[in-house]
Amino acid sequence: MKFDLCLFDLDGTLTDPKLGITKSYQYALSAFGIHEELEDLTRFIGPPLRDVFRGHYGFSLSDAEALVAKFREYFSTRGLLENSVYPGIEEVLARLKSAGVLMAVATSKVRVYAKQILENFQLDGYFSFVSGDDMAGNLTRNGKRELIRLARNALDPTGKMSAVIIGDREHDVFGGRDAKIPSIGVIWGYGSRRELENAGATWIVDSTDELYQLLGAV
Repeated sequence: MKFDLCLFDLDGTLTDPKLGITKSYQYALSAFGIHEELEDLTRFIGPPLRDVFRGHYGFSLSDAEALVAKFREYFSTRGLLENSVYPGIEEVLARLKSAGVLMAVATSKVRVYAKQILENFQLDGYFSFVSGDDMAGNLTRNGKRELIRLARNALDPTGKMSAVIIGDREHDVFGGRDAKIPSIGVIWGYGSRRELENAGATWIVDSTDELYQLLGAV
Protein backbone atom coordinates (compact mmCIF):
# COMPACT_ATOMS: atom_id res chain seq x y z
CA MET A 1 0.00 0.00 0.00
CA LYS A 2 1.00 3.62 -0.17
CA PHE A 3 0.64 6.04 2.70
CA ASP A 4 -2.23 8.52 2.64
CA LEU A 5 -0.29 11.11 4.63
CA CYS A 6 3.46 11.77 4.52
CA LEU A 7 4.93 14.00 7.23
CA PHE A 8 8.31 15.46 6.31
CA ASP A 9 10.94 16.90 8.58
CA LEU A 10 12.46 20.09 7.12
CA ASP A 11 16.12 20.58 8.12
CA GLY A 12 18.31 17.78 6.81
CA THR A 13 15.41 16.14 4.97
CA LEU A 14 13.91 18.62 2.51
CA THR A 15 16.59 21.30 2.67
CA ASP A 16 20.24 21.54 3.68
CA PRO A 17 20.35 24.34 6.27
CA LYS A 18 23.97 23.80 7.29
CA LEU A 19 25.41 27.24 6.62
CA GLY A 20 22.54 29.26 8.07
CA ILE A 21 22.08 27.18 11.21
CA THR A 22 25.76 26.79 12.06
CA LYS A 23 26.35 30.52 11.54
CA SER A 24 23.38 31.29 13.78
CA TYR A 25 24.75 29.02 16.52
CA GLN A 26 28.18 30.56 16.14
CA TYR A 27 26.72 34.07 16.39
CA ALA A 28 24.72 33.22 19.52
CA LEU A 29 27.54 31.41 21.32
CA SER A 30 30.06 34.15 20.54
CA ALA A 31 27.86 36.58 22.46
CA PHE A 32 28.58 34.42 25.51
CA GLY A 33 32.31 34.18 24.86
CA ILE A 34 32.25 30.73 23.25
CA HIS A 35 33.85 30.21 19.85
CA GLU A 36 32.95 27.14 17.85
CA GLU A 37 34.03 26.24 14.32
CA LEU A 38 31.10 25.96 11.94
CA GLU A 39 31.83 22.31 11.15
CA ASP A 40 31.67 21.40 14.84
CA LEU A 41 28.15 22.82 15.04
CA THR A 42 26.59 20.61 12.38
CA ARG A 43 25.72 17.98 15.03
CA PHE A 44 23.17 20.43 16.41
CA ILE A 45 21.13 20.61 13.21
CA GLY A 46 17.77 19.11 14.05
CA PRO A 47 17.29 19.19 17.85
CA PRO A 48 15.37 22.08 19.48
CA LEU A 49 17.62 25.04 20.30
CA ARG A 50 16.90 25.00 24.01
CA ASP A 51 17.88 21.34 24.24
CA VAL A 52 21.27 22.18 22.73
CA PHE A 53 22.00 25.24 24.85
CA ARG A 54 20.89 23.62 28.11
CA GLY A 55 21.69 19.96 27.51
CA HIS A 56 25.04 20.27 25.74
CA TYR A 57 26.44 23.57 27.01
CA GLY A 58 24.82 23.51 30.45
CA PHE A 59 23.34 27.00 30.32
CA SER A 60 20.67 28.02 32.79
CA LEU A 61 17.08 28.46 31.64
CA SER A 62 17.41 32.24 31.47
CA ASP A 63 20.74 32.14 29.61
CA ALA A 64 19.35 29.55 27.20
CA GLU A 65 16.48 31.91 26.39
CA ALA A 66 18.98 34.72 25.78
CA LEU A 67 20.94 32.44 23.46
CA VAL A 68 17.81 31.49 21.55
CA ALA A 69 17.10 35.21 21.07
CA LYS A 70 20.65 35.79 19.76
CA PHE A 71 20.37 32.77 17.44
CA ARG A 72 17.15 34.16 15.98
CA GLU A 73 18.68 37.62 15.63
CA TYR A 74 20.96 36.19 12.95
CA PHE A 75 18.71 33.43 11.64
CA SER A 76 15.61 35.55 11.02
CA THR A 77 17.47 38.10 8.91
CA ARG A 78 20.10 36.01 7.14
CA GLY A 79 20.40 32.42 8.24
CA LEU A 80 17.06 31.06 7.10
CA LEU A 81 17.95 31.76 3.47
CA GLU A 82 21.50 30.37 3.75
CA ASN A 83 19.95 27.08 2.75
CA SER A 84 19.35 24.88 -0.30
CA VAL A 85 16.93 22.17 -1.42
CA TYR A 86 18.44 18.70 -1.62
CA PRO A 87 18.74 17.37 -5.19
CA GLY A 88 15.84 15.14 -6.10
CA ILE A 89 13.54 16.29 -3.30
CA GLU A 90 11.22 18.40 -5.42
CA GLU A 91 10.82 15.55 -7.89
CA VAL A 92 9.75 13.24 -5.06
CA LEU A 93 7.24 15.79 -3.78
CA ALA A 94 5.83 16.41 -7.25
CA ARG A 95 5.37 12.70 -7.93
CA LEU A 96 3.73 12.08 -4.57
CA LYS A 97 1.37 14.99 -5.04
CA SER A 98 0.45 13.76 -8.53
CA ALA A 99 -0.32 10.37 -6.99
CA GLY A 100 -2.76 11.99 -4.58
CA VAL A 101 -0.64 11.66 -1.43
CA LEU A 102 -1.39 14.28 1.22
CA MET A 103 1.77 15.90 2.62
CA ALA A 104 2.69 18.04 5.62
CA VAL A 105 5.84 19.34 7.26
CA ALA A 106 6.56 18.48 10.90
CA THR A 107 9.60 20.44 12.05
CA SER A 108 11.09 21.53 15.37
CA LYS A 109 11.81 24.87 13.71
CA VAL A 110 9.52 27.76 14.53
CA ARG A 111 6.53 27.54 12.20
CA VAL A 112 6.83 31.07 10.81
CA TYR A 113 10.45 30.41 9.78
CA ALA A 114 9.57 27.04 8.26
CA LYS A 115 6.86 28.64 6.15
CA GLN A 116 9.27 31.35 4.97
CA ILE A 117 11.81 28.74 3.90
CA LEU A 118 9.25 26.66 2.04
CA GLU A 119 7.90 29.75 0.28
CA ASN A 120 11.39 30.95 -0.64
CA PHE A 121 12.18 27.67 -2.37
CA GLN A 122 8.66 27.37 -3.81
CA LEU A 123 8.01 24.12 -1.97
CA ASP A 124 5.01 25.41 -0.05
CA GLY A 125 2.56 24.34 -2.75
CA TYR A 126 3.27 20.67 -2.06
CA PHE A 127 2.20 20.80 1.57
CA SER A 128 -1.30 21.02 2.98
CA PHE A 129 -0.11 21.88 6.49
CA VAL A 130 3.05 23.11 8.21
CA SER A 131 3.45 21.97 11.80
CA GLY A 132 6.24 23.82 13.59
CA ASP A 133 7.10 25.07 17.04
CA ASP A 134 6.02 28.34 18.61
CA MET A 135 8.54 30.97 19.69
CA ALA A 136 8.52 29.74 23.29
CA GLY A 137 9.29 26.14 22.40
CA ASN A 138 6.04 24.84 23.88
CA LEU A 139 5.32 22.31 21.15
CA THR A 140 8.66 20.48 21.30
CA ARG A 141 8.96 20.00 25.05
CA ASN A 142 8.18 16.31 24.57
CA GLY A 143 9.86 15.82 21.21
CA LYS A 144 7.91 15.80 17.95
CA ARG A 145 4.80 14.00 19.16
CA GLU A 146 2.75 17.19 19.49
CA LEU A 147 3.86 18.47 16.08
CA ILE A 148 2.76 15.20 14.49
CA ARG A 149 -0.54 15.27 16.38
CA LEU A 150 -1.32 18.79 15.18
CA ALA A 151 -0.64 17.88 11.56
CA ARG A 152 -2.72 14.71 11.72
CA ASN A 153 -5.60 16.45 13.46
CA ALA A 154 -5.62 19.17 10.82
CA LEU A 155 -5.52 16.82 7.84
CA ASP A 156 -7.04 13.62 9.19
CA PRO A 157 -9.43 14.47 12.04
CA THR A 158 -11.04 11.02 11.91
CA GLY A 159 -7.66 9.28 12.25
CA LYS A 160 -8.34 6.88 9.41
CA MET A 161 -5.40 7.77 7.16
CA SER A 162 -2.20 5.72 7.13
CA ALA A 163 0.66 8.07 8.00
CA VAL A 164 4.47 8.03 8.07
CA ILE A 165 7.13 10.49 9.19
CA ILE A 166 10.28 11.02 7.12
CA GLY A 167 13.36 12.58 8.72
CA ASP A 168 17.11 12.47 9.18
CA ARG A 169 17.50 12.41 12.98
CA GLU A 170 16.53 10.22 15.90
CA HIS A 171 14.06 12.90 17.01
CA ASP A 172 11.94 12.15 13.93
CA VAL A 173 11.99 8.43 14.65
CA PHE A 174 11.13 8.95 18.32
CA GLY A 175 8.31 11.29 17.29
CA GLY A 176 6.88 8.61 15.04
CA ARG A 177 7.18 6.04 17.80
CA ASP A 178 5.41 8.31 20.30
CA ALA A 179 2.68 9.06 17.77
CA LYS A 180 2.39 5.36 16.90
CA ILE A 181 3.23 5.78 13.22
CA PRO A 182 6.15 4.27 11.24
CA SER A 183 9.23 6.26 10.29
CA ILE A 184 11.60 6.51 7.36
CA GLY A 185 15.14 7.65 8.14
CA VAL A 186 17.06 9.43 5.37
CA ILE A 187 20.85 9.28 5.18
CA TRP A 188 21.55 12.49 3.25
CA GLY A 189 20.88 14.69 6.28
CA TYR A 190 22.70 15.15 9.59
CA GLY A 191 21.98 11.90 11.38
CA SER A 192 23.85 8.67 10.69
CA ARG A 193 22.68 5.19 9.79
CA ARG A 194 23.70 4.04 13.26
CA GLU A 195 21.70 6.84 14.92
CA LEU A 196 18.61 5.97 12.90
CA GLU A 197 19.01 2.24 13.48
CA ASN A 198 19.51 2.70 17.21
CA ALA A 199 16.42 4.92 17.36
CA GLY A 200 14.39 2.16 15.71
CA ALA A 201 13.57 3.65 12.30
CA THR A 202 11.09 1.43 10.46
CA TRP A 203 13.00 1.91 7.19
CA ILE A 204 16.21 3.70 6.21
CA VAL A 205 16.91 5.03 2.70
CA ASP A 206 20.08 6.32 1.08
CA SER A 207 18.67 8.38 -1.79
CA THR A 208 15.61 10.31 -2.90
CA ASP A 209 14.98 7.67 -5.58
CA GLU A 210 14.94 4.99 -2.90
CA LEU A 211 12.61 7.13 -0.80
CA TYR A 212 10.10 7.43 -3.63
CA GLN A 213 10.31 3.73 -4.44
CA LEU A 214 9.65 2.91 -0.79
CA LEU A 215 6.72 5.30 -0.49
CA GLY A 216 5.25 3.90 -3.67
CA ALA A 217 5.67 0.30 -2.59
CA VAL A 218 4.92 0.01 1.13
